[in-house]
Amino acid sequence: MLEPAAARVVPKCPHFGTCGGCVLQHLASQAQLEAKQIELRDNLERVARIAPDTWLAPLRGPPWGYRRRARLGAKYVAKKGRVVVGFRERAAPYVAALERCEILSAPVGDLIAPLSAMLTRLSIRERLPQIEVAVADNAVALVLRVLDAPSDADLDLLREFAAAHRVRLYLQPGGLESVRELQAAQANTELPPAAAGAPAPQGGQALRYGLPRFGLQLEFAPTDFIQINATVNEALVARAVELLEPTPASSVLDLYCGIGNFTLALAQVAGRVAGVEGEATLVERARHNARCNNVSNAEFHVADLGQAPQPGAPWSRQAYTHVLLDPPRVGAREVLATIARLDPRRVLYISCHPGSLARDLAVLVHEHGFTLKAAGVLDMFPHTAHVESLALLTGVA
Repeated sequence: MLEPAAARVVPKCPHFGTCGGCVLQHLASQAQLEAKQIELRDNLERVARIAPDTWLAPLRGPPWGYRRRARLGAKYVAKKGRVVVGFRERAAPYVAALERCEILSAPVGDLIAPLSAMLTRLSIRERLPQIEVAVADNAVALVLRVLDAPSDADLDLLREFAAAHRVRLYLQPGGLESVRELQAAQANTELPPAAAGAPAPQGGQALRYGLPRFGLQLEFAPTDFIQINATVNEALVARAVELLEPTPASSVLDLYCGIGNFTLALAQVAGRVAGVEGEATLVERARHNARCNNVSNAEFHVADLGQAPQPGAPWSRQAYTHVLLDPPRVGAREVLATIARLDPRRVLYISCHPGSLARDLAVLVHEHGFTLKAAGVLDMFPHTAHVESLALLTGVA
């Protein structure tokens, strides 16, 4: 490097360049955001051949310690004599040997080294490949994927770690349905699983996060999908309600609704809300959250949105004035025709991939007559190349 660019900064993390968790720490935060805005604009222009009437101000939050959900790798490395814990390396299939992490929410960012030391002492240290992290408002959960059953001595070490660092440990010997909180696994291995569709995680008090502006508390299991960045999620939910402009006369459809993150907030303003999600466990969680928050004007349906909706599906036979959709990276190709048929006044598309967003917006605008009123980015993943965005469309009428 002959001369650093004006936007180049010194990365905060000593593992930057090796760890694949971040790729943009050498770029100033404002420059990162501008690059993501350019990527969204370029995709809309080149792929969708459209531009919004208005560019929205970006949504952002703290640049460090923001990540409340993560999947960490764990690998016993004989040459190092320890279990390394971290994200995958940037240019190799190995687990990066982290000492701490600057983007994980507290206290997990500071627990990497203690966690590595504890795992190294386990008899099953070579049979523990990954750790799921879930930081709730009321607890910190770590789900350990275990390929062999831990010994009694291992369980003692795990309990000591959990008590010392005030975290809740879960064991996952098989699929998601096998997840059990450590204390329950120790006391009775025949207890029902934590993630088999029960409204609240088995073993202890449910994990939860709040949406204070809407007076909501949402419960979730440690392996459930929730938005990674708590601060940006709160701002995003508020902006979604603001852009959709529902009233007590509105009927809102929330596609890919998960545990009810947007659905229950919209239900505070709209007359009726229906959430649709492909995972039955998440739908049960959403129904549970509706009951816990005394929300009576929201209903939830299980449907595979990766396929064209079945004719006569109860949720698709109803009329809606507004639609919100938050699909995975592959986009929402299969439901676009259904959205057009419903003829809503406003559609808010929340996206985690600008390419699939542009492809789908091209269909809604050029084939179904919608108008792209506004678009913008949200910095859900600072220091990474992930571009999250939202687009507001209005109907033909």
